[in-house]
Amino acid sequence: MSPPSDGHLLLASAHAGSTEDEAIEAARAVLADAGPVEVVSTGTPQELDRALDACGSRRLVVAGGDGSLHLAVSRLHARGELADRPIALVPLGTGNDLARALDLPLDPADAARLVLTGRHQPMDLLTDDAGGIVVNAVHVGVGAEAAATAGRMKPLLGLLAYPLGAVFAGLRSTGWRLRVVVDGEVLADDHRRALMVGIGNGPSIGGGTHLLPGACPDDGLLDVLVSRATGPFARARYAAALQAGTHLTDPEVRWTRGKSVTISGEPVGVNADGELGDEVTRRTWTVQPGAWSLLRP
Repeated sequence: MSPPSDGHLLLASAHAGSTEDEAIEAARAVLADAGPVEVVSTGTPQELDRALDACGSRRLVVAGGDGSLHLAVSRLHARGELADRPIALVPLGTGNDLARALDLPLDPADAARLVLTGRHQPMDLLTDDAGGIVVNAVHVGVGAEAAATAGRMKPLLGLLAYPLGAVFAGLRSTGWRLRVVVDGEVLADDHRRALMVGIGNGPSIGGGTHLLPGACPDDGLLDVLVSRATGPFARARYAAALQAGTHLTDPEVRWTRGKSVTISGEPVGVNADGELGDEVTRRTWTVQPGAWSLLRP
């Protein structure tokens, strides 16, 4: 695919550090060889909106991780422009789970070269009944607590923060009474506590942990997992199985696929694409097939 004649708008986080700045420059240099490229740093929704207002017919390139992509997709969705604005991604995050699922290059220069040669392909989007969106995965329960803990450690530990955050959160949590219904069928009732619920458009979380190994971001379905491993020994067994990729056979795990999932019960934390939200007592997510497009190999 030839590059657009009007060039590229490269969106970067205003909070990027020196390492990210070097990666952004590497991507910019590759794009500049093919035509005009503007780098715009945004730190607020208002700044992001101004950048989108000025994008015009230029190709939109997001430099960042799942969280940065989430913010861009969320704003385009809210503006009613998502279906008409294809997106390219230069992965710069710590986890980059959606990029890993789609085999996107993690090297910034290689990712920029893909911007010049790849094709935009339809992607599913998860939307919730509170107006939120998900591009990769939602963690409910201990997964949200683990992400919050990992977020505090990430500046010092990088990718290692994810497994350590999961360990610390798992040691503290006793679970929540939650009812999980997928396409009208009860996957888990609230008679027993659940340690976590995972809802996946993509298969992995935390920089490559395959929570939902069969999830595919363009199959028109969402994958749902419930773990009831709330006892101390059960939590340890589940954590080990998750790291080994054998957790779907754990006796305390249930999983399925569908088009819509509703979670209700005790107040519980939610993390969507790394974005921590308020505790909820009820929330529904629904898959929107092919709602947006991403440049892929």
